[in-house]
Amino acid sequence: MDIKKVEDAQQINLLAAIADEIWHEYFGIIISDEQIDYMVEKFQSEHAITSQIQNDGYEYYMFYIGDEPIGYNGIKPEKDALFLSKLYIKKEHRSKGYASKAFEFLTDYCKNHGLKYIYLTVNRRNDDTINIYKKKGFYVTEEKCADIGNGFVMDDYIMRLDIK
Repeated sequence: MDIKKVEDAQQINLLAAIADEIWHEYFGIIISDEQIDYMVEKFQSEHAITSQIQNDGYEYYMFYIGDEPIGYNGIKPEKDALFLSKLYIKKEHRSKGYASKAFEFLTDYCKNHGLKYIYLTVNRRNDDTINIYKKKGFYVTEEKCADIGNGFVMDDYIMRLDIK
C-alpha cells in the first residue's frame, strides 16, 4: 500500500468522493442517512476538506494499491499529540492488513515529529472499530457527546495510543 499526501484540488475532489462512498456504506447501521449526509457535507466535502487543510492545520493522506485509491486518513498534529480525525478503508479492502499499515505510518509520523500520543474520537456504538483500536493498543480516556448542529450529536469515546 502506498500512502500519498493530498495536496491539490483534484486529490481533494477524489478524497471527498471516496469519503462520501465509504461513509454511506459503513455508517448506515450506526447513524441515520440524514446525519450521514449532514456530516459528509460538514466534515468531508471538497469545501470542508480544503478549509481544514488551508485553515485548521489538517493533513490528509490517500491509501493506494497501484493506481486505485482504497482509503484515506485525516490528521492534525498538535503540541504533543496527533489527532487522528479520520481513517477509512473501502469495504472490499478491509481485513487485508491495510489499517495496520496506516497505523505504522501514523506511529512513524509521531516519532518523526516528536509527538507522544495519538488520540481519536469514535462513535460509542461502533463496536467493530473500537475493538480494532483496542487491539492496536488504544484505550478509552473519556466519553464525549458533542452537538454538531442541525439536531445531530456525535456520541463518542475519546481513545488514546501512547507512542513508545
